[in-house]
Amino acid sequence: MFSFFKKKKDEPKDTAVEKSVENFENVESVAKFFHEKTGVTFENQMSILKNKVVSFCRHRDIYSFTTLLNKMKNDLELEQDLIDHLTTNETFFYREFKQIEELVSLVKEKSTHVDILCAPCATGEEVYSIAIALLEAGVLPSQFNIVGIDINSDAIDKAQRAEYKERNVRKLSPELVSKYFLHKDEKYYLQESVKGLASLNVKNIFDNSFQNIGKFDFIFSRNMLIYFDKETKLKAKSILENLRKTDEHKVFFGHADLF
Repeated sequence: MFSFFKKKKDEPKDTAVEKSVENFENVESVAKFFHEKTGVTFENQMSILKNKVVSFCRHRDIYSFTTLLNKMKNDLELEQDLIDHLTTNETFFYREFKQIEELVSLVKEKSTHVDILCAPCATGEEVYSIAIALLEAGVLPSQFNIVGIDINSDAIDKAQRAEYKERNVRKLSPELVSKYFLHKDEKYYLQESVKGLASLNVKNIFDNSFQNIGKFDFIFSRNMLIYFDKETKLKAKSILENLRKTDEHKVFFGHADLF
């Protein structure tokens, strides 16, 4: 009986000692997990990956990569937090605008309702750039539907809020900024009427359920494949191409997405 209580009393001390010992040596195990889960490779950036994951762990009182991996097996929220931490990107409106212009021309040629997918959509600039360009070309909102997906839940949250800084709208003319945004307190708030033209969701293109997202006339997947190795690039390309309504429909890849 007394030994039982003595053991309980000693446990906090043992736990404290255990927590103070860090083991952040095998970042390759995290890189492998992340590659299998998202397709993203850190092959030439292992030191950057290690610094980011160590910081991530310490903020959550996790003291080894092994513990992190074990915890994520039963904690999808922790897994999503890591994905968000390692896939943060910044973009801007009207990036690589020639491709958007081409899309607008193709949509106008069809003169029927079209479905458009942006994968990834990051913080929404590309999705809303397409919507604005279509509206400016005289395409009615009823003639198109845009779906934006991203693996980063923080990015999707920001895209849904659609609050941007000056650097994000720097490629837009003053006329477009005035027409589609409210400028207040050094932020640019996209009009609700434009926000309502896009459906935004957290999705991973490598999840089996992704195939249920539907079929599309046009697919934008720009500057995602640059984070993949060759094998994963080809897999992602095949997945996206299979989402086309017909083989004639186009997938727009970024100029840096080399195969």
